[in-house]
Amino acid sequence: MTWLDDLEPRAPDAVAAFRGIEAGRFIAVRREVRRRAGPGRTEAILPQLGAIAEALTAVVERLPDRAFDAPGGEGDWTVAEAIGHAADSRAGLAMAGALAATGRFPTDAPRVVPGIPGERSLGRDALVRRLATSQRIVERAARSIAGHEEDPCPLEHPLVGRLRCGEWLLFAGVHDLQHLEQLHRIAADFGRGGGPVGGR
Repeated sequence: MTWLDDLEPRAPDAVAAFRGIEAGRFIAVRREVRRRAGPGRTEAILPQLGAIAEALTAVVERLPDRAFDAPGGEGDWTVAEAIGHAADSRAGLAMAGALAATGRFPTDAPRVVPGIPGERSLGRDALVRRLATSQRIVERAARSIAGHEEDPCPLEHPLVGRLRCGEWLLFAGVHDLQHLEQLHRIAADFGRGGGPVGGR
């Protein structure tokens, strides 16, 4: 059983959509996200994001200290930068949905630019705190999104385009899984006593 199979019972909707990314089919990702993030689905999606945050944290806690300055599987980022990016992105995507759901999305908000790394200097404890903070932001955002899952959101992402408020909440979990996959590869490689392996 892979780490993804192990996580699937606790995050079935996010994992189902993520499998489209594994297959290189972003249209399938959009379709699964839309199908699984409809009216009233926030209550079911939120604990899945919590489970994914726990899974991210578990990998961070077991990586050796030297791993955080090693290549993070995303361009020339370090592991610390990749984890920080994941934490910032999950909070930002959820907040975008919440702002749109409450009519407070800024009219001059820029288009999402993927590939912005987190802070290079953060160590294990700081990254664990960053992930915990991101989950609290996700939980607050979910309270605003509940009941407004199908409301439009102006946020535009170059990979999936525009999604609805509830769909951004679920897509935050899908994005998490991309980085969790990289971290599992890196953790496995360090566990074998070697250096980190590259991601996609």
